[in-house]
Amino acid sequence: MEPKFAKGGKLEKWHPVFESFATLAFTPAITTKKGAHIRDGVDLKRTMMTVILALVPALLFGIYNTGHWEMVAASGDRDLVFWADQGAKIIAGLKVVLPLIIVSYGVGLTVEFIFGIIKGHSLHEGFLVSGLLIPLIMPADVPLWMVGVATAFAVVIGKEIFGGTGMNILNVALTARAFLFFAYPTSMSGDKVWMAGQEVDGFTGSTALGDLASFMSDKPVFENLDAYTNNYSLMDSLFGMIPGSIGETSVIACLIGAAILLITRVGSFRIMASFFAGGYVMGLLLNAVGGNDYLDLPAHFHLVIGGFAFGAVFMATDPVTAAQTATGKIFYGFFGGLIAILIRVLNPAYPEGVMLAILFMNVMAPIIDHYVVQANIKRRLKRVKTA
Repeated sequence: MEPKFAKGGKLEKWHPVFESFATLAFTPAITTKKGAHIRDGVDLKRTMMTVILALVPALLFGIYNTGHWEMVAASGDRDLVFWADQGAKIIAGLKVVLPLIIVSYGVGLTVEFIFGIIKGHSLHEGFLVSGLLIPLIMPADVPLWMVGVATAFAVVIGKEIFGGTGMNILNVALTARAFLFFAYPTSMSGDKVWMAGQEVDGFTGSTALGDLASFMSDKPVFENLDAYTNNYSLMDSLFGMIPGSIGETSVIACLIGAAILLITRVGSFRIMASFFAGGYVMGLLLNAVGGNDYLDLPAHFHLVIGGFAFGAVFMATDPVTAAQTATGKIFYGFFGGLIAILIRVLNPAYPEGVMLAILFMNVMAPIIDHYVVQANIKRRLKRVKTA
């Protein structure tokens, strides 16, 4: 089939589409003719597939957790046993999650194909990961058309206008979520949008972060912090048996993904570790200030609720939008985690600050790298003068 899509063939126009599927299945036949090079079977597509493999634990748990909370919403019984009726919950979760994934990949790849054909270049591999990340950071009950609009916006505005994969300055998946968050806030936040199923009288579908933020209001959901931590226990939050965005609730699933990324050296340990450190330090500082239940939440609780772990492992470590220097990665991750908890606690309008914190650090990453490089240059020049 290849000659038909090669230059001069009758399907030459569709070569970018053919090339994308061919290189996904086979090692590219193109070899470097001159200059220093390394021959390796691990290209960008296979690197992206490693990230997808790391996302599988979060995806599988997210499907089950979504099914569980859909059944809770349908029955109105929040005390429904989490590990009961596994088959029914998996099916219920698939009915919600699978359409989101199909819409995300369908819209995103269509936009990629259009740009590839117009520009005559091969399709960019980055969306292999972004297409799965987008549904995993969405509320379970988000309308499919919103996912489609946000995906198209993220690919066109967040990536293609900058030149495609490797040139974008903002994380594509977070750009999609930010677009929905500011364009359709009532569908992305609140106490009824975080799980599928019809609204039931007397039942609330708020998340751990939504209930935590209620301490800043005149009518908190829980009378005190002890009642809150009893409802959202540390173990439940660690395993992810709480309502929230589809792939973000389970810290253990995120840590399994982190292990895969670190073993394969796809992810950055410096960014992950410093992100958690920054969040924990800010939590301790807020505990020291104290004064209300929101500020007094133990620092380690902040690391296991919301999308903090998911953001640290899969979003902050994006090799395109993160800092590139070794020292810069530490500063990038630390301030990302620190700002995330700062926004989460001190700004009741945004009960989750991870998205905004990482997007802000995406913008700051080039500046961080610039000053790190300049510091290295000055230190070496000083060393030369001393010698």
